[in-house]
Amino acid sequence: MNFRNSLGRAVRGSRIFSARPVFALALLLLTSVVSAQNLPSIEDKVANTTRMDGYFNIFWDETNGKMYWEIDKLDTEFLYAISMASGVGSNPVGIDRGQLGGTYILSAKRVGPRVLLVEPNYRYRADSVNPLERQAVADAFAPSVLWGFDIAAASGGSILVDATDFFLRDARNVIGNISRRNQGNYTLDKSRSAFYLENTKTFPENIEIETMLTFASNNPGNLVNQVVASGESVTLRQHHSFTKLPDDNYKTRVSDPRIGTNGPTVYDYSTARCHDMMVRFVSRHRLEKKDPSAARSEAVEPIVYYVDSGTPEPIKSALIAGASWWNQAYDAAGYKDAFQGKVLPEGADPMDVSYNVFNWVHRATRGWSYGSSVVDPRTGEVITGHVTLGA
Repeated sequence: MNFRNSLGRAVRGSRIFSARPVFALALLLLTSVVSAQNLPSIEDKVANTTRMDGYFNIFWDETNGKMYWEIDKLDTEFLYAISMASGVGSNPVGIDRGQLGGTYILSAKRVGPRVLLVEPNYRYRADSVNPLERQAVADAFAPSVLWGFDIAAASGGSILVDATDFFLRDARNVIGNISRRNQGNYTLDKSRSAFYLENTKTFPENIEIETMLTFASNNPGNLVNQVVASGESVTLRQHHSFTKLPDDNYKTRVSDPRIGTNGPTVYDYSTARCHDMMVRFVSRHRLEKKDPSAARSEAVEPIVYYVDSGTPEPIKSALIAGASWWNQAYDAAGYKDAFQGKVLPEGADPMDVSYNVFNWVHRATRGWSYGSSVVDPRTGEVITGHVTLGA
């Protein structure tokens, strides 16, 4: 009664708003508060799940086939990468094991009863000390909301969401890839899809989640039929990586047009009008000397590329030896043993973003060997490198 009387007095004293929309707004706010108060604790919600602690904690609900994600770092940016853990086996189809499928910077933002995964638009920026100038550019070029979750539970500063649908989706766009090559119209069959727990792992600075997805079609193309057990049912594994972003000590390098380099291109709207606002960064690994004053020094952290342990001999040894040749260039640049080639450790997952890898990829047809990398789009720093070697 007190709430209604107060609301009535407020409405009668207003010349702008009618009672109906004001009451509806108040009712909505009241409902949101009650809903938030009724949220279970995270501890209660995950009581019967398997807990995996890491950079983010995740919880596997075996009974219901759900994966819960505890977000304890709201409004904190992290790196999200998508890759293929298995392939179709045909170069013309273009879906290879180890293939990267996109890298994003995301942050989780809570808005009432929901959490949004927001991707800022770092392609357009203003490297200015004026925050309003930076905000003007940010408002001019749209960001993207990659996903939205309903909050399932909350405890302290942490919230829990059901991330099952986020992971059990065609993040790599296999459907579109096959369709563009006129190899059939496929749909994702969730009844034949599940989490691949063998390669779902958590670590202090990254978490790795893998899913097994089945794509169904009644008109598979000839190229798919040639390599898949049954063209009407293509089952592939996709991999998701959440990774802590590197610190701010990396020094960006702007591309020199006289040499060939790859890297992100950004547009700086704070650039003086007599200069080109397009800035091309070089994608490269971070490499620092332990002793900056020495003409030749060991690296703080050497660049190590791991050869796929499934590579047959004598090719495996040849790849390690070939990779070590790169060290000659680093040695000439003043580094000692800065580039190393090793065999991937037993039990390590080549899709784990902690490892730079040479993947030995089999296909039924001749195909390309190529390199790609997970890159920080803000700076061009290579987080992990992936080389696909066509077997």
